[in-house]
Amino acid sequence: MAASQAGQVEAPEVPPPLERTFTPESVEQAVSENELEQIGIRPRLIPYVRELWKRRSFIGVLAVSKAYAENQNTYLGQVWALFSPIINASVYVLIFGFILRVGREGIENTIAFIVVGVFMFRFFERSVMAGAHSLNKNMNLVRSVHFPRAVLPIAGVLAELTVLGPALVVMCVISYVSGFLPIAGEVTIDWYWLLLFPAVLLMWAFSTGCAFMVARWVAMTPDLDNLLPHFMRILMYSSGVIFSIDRYLGQFSWGWIMEYQPVAVYLYLVRSCLLNEPAYQPDGFMWLLGAVWAVLFSVVGFLIFWGGEERYGRD
Repeated sequence: MAASQAGQVEAPEVPPPLERTFTPESVEQAVSENELEQIGIRPRLIPYVRELWKRRSFIGVLAVSKAYAENQNTYLGQVWALFSPIINASVYVLIFGFILRVGREGIENTIAFIVVGVFMFRFFERSVMAGAHSLNKNMNLVRSVHFPRAVLPIAGVLAELTVLGPALVVMCVISYVSGFLPIAGEVTIDWYWLLLFPAVLLMWAFSTGCAFMVARWVAMTPDLDNLLPHFMRILMYSSGVIFSIDRYLGQFSWGWIMEYQPVAVYLYLVRSCLLNEPAYQPDGFMWLLGAVWAVLFSVVGFLIFWGGEERYGRD
């Protein structure tokens, strides 16, 4: 009796599958309520800038940590941030200032002239190289964490600006002390020295724009990383770092191109603030040109970098 009753038990009915329909309105509502974003596409510009601004504290911490970590495994540590530009400037002063005498043509204080040029160009060069390596050296972070990738080149250049701070003090001291030598022109301290800060900030904005550009280009074409040092060397000799552009190139019809290109403009601004060189007097047009270059390169560079946001870490 029990067995026959057990055979008559019916199997449970399987419930029908749920039919879910998502209308465009419901999807849009869910996205807006939960602040969802589509993955794998380039973010919109305004939200991207907002996300970048929210991470400003992280950018500062990352920049300081990068600056501190660079020489932490050496005996002299952070002192190398000062020794390296001093050694480079000394070599250029000796070779081009006193042996070849190239840097003395049209310049009253060769030592201060070359020291300022080497210190400031080194900041620009290292900023560009920091931007070039910002993505490739942090690829694990790029592939594992969602954040605006512009954080990396900004932090790289900001780290170089942090290192430049103490170097500026050394640069100013060397320039002033060189004025007491009988072979060099006098360097006086006056209110023009205060203009050094806006000049450096303009150069920092310009360098950040360049870092954005090379960061994307090197990420897309890694071979460019091998060409950058050669390009920077050419740019150094064409920007008047160790000689006066006006003295050697002013006689040519195309000399104004070299004089008004961005790096040469910023070297002019810094030298006009610190030195008493007749060829580098304060010039309002050069300040206007420096501001235009800074805004143009920082905006265009940022847009170029933002344009490849969805591809970083995927190629």
